[in-house]
Amino acid sequence: MKFGLRYASLGRYSNGPAAVELAQAAEAAGFESIWTVEHVVVPHGYQSRYPYSASGRMGSGLEDFPIPDPLIWLAYVASATRTIKLGTAILILPQRNPVVTAKAVATLDHLAGGGRVLLGIGVGWLAEEFAALGLPFADRGPRTDEYVEAMRALWSQECASFKGQFISFDRVFCRPLPPERRIPIIVGGDTVAAARRAGRLGDGYFPARTPSPGLLDEMQRAALAAGRDPKAIEITVAAPTDLAEIEALARQGVARVAVPVSAAAGLPAQVKTPDDVLRYGKDVIARFR
Repeated sequence: MKFGLRYASLGRYSNGPAAVELAQAAEAAGFESIWTVEHVVVPHGYQSRYPYSASGRMGSGLEDFPIPDPLIWLAYVASATRTIKLGTAILILPQRNPVVTAKAVATLDHLAGGGRVLLGIGVGWLAEEFAALGLPFADRGPRTDEYVEAMRALWSQECASFKGQFISFDRVFCRPLPPERRIPIIVGGDTVAAARRAGRLGDGYFPARTPSPGLLDEMQRAALAAGRDPKAIEITVAAPTDLAEIEALARQGVARVAVPVSAAAGLPAQVKTPDDVLRYGKDVIARFR
């Protein structure tokens, strides 16, 4: 079982020195990965329903808490760590130009030493945020699928070409390339559409909460329909507090559990400080090595 530290860029850890201290503690404790979140803006009084709380509001309902840009935050902590993987959970892909994003992500992976970036993506839920960015909300699903294909072309081809409905380019060089010529793409979301997207094109599936068996079945069926091996799609779920449940998840084929370090996104924080992180490493992670 792999252990990730999630919501790591929120709260006190939006501050640079605190972020570095947390990431270094996570690496020392045996966490395999550290994960950010994203919103470019949070419109005041938004009416879109947050899908992960009964209130329909993010976290405790705050709208003005700091949410650093995930790629810049990860680049900052990457320079102070050596091996911990750098994950976005999630990057709202249809809000971003895929060519610029492919360049930024490849640069991060190149500077971090290669094989460290895990690009978690999602389609987003906050319609008012899309409006503030001047972007369409209704077509975010097909736009996401196409952007994934375009980015993979830029990362893998020497001189890349791609032609799609939303983005096209012909014989372009995008350097630096990721050292492994690929970045794992982990699809996030607790919807049937997200599960099917993970099955069709994801290297992994990371629902925000522990998924129902039905969602995992949808992912597996979509993978088989696309001619893919469902077992090759790495599953990440929210970390339970009961160690027996972690053992059960491992037996079911779950590859990673994600431990909250902040309660701002709606899950209780299981660790709050770097010292808590180190203790978790000794008490829990060491048990599963």
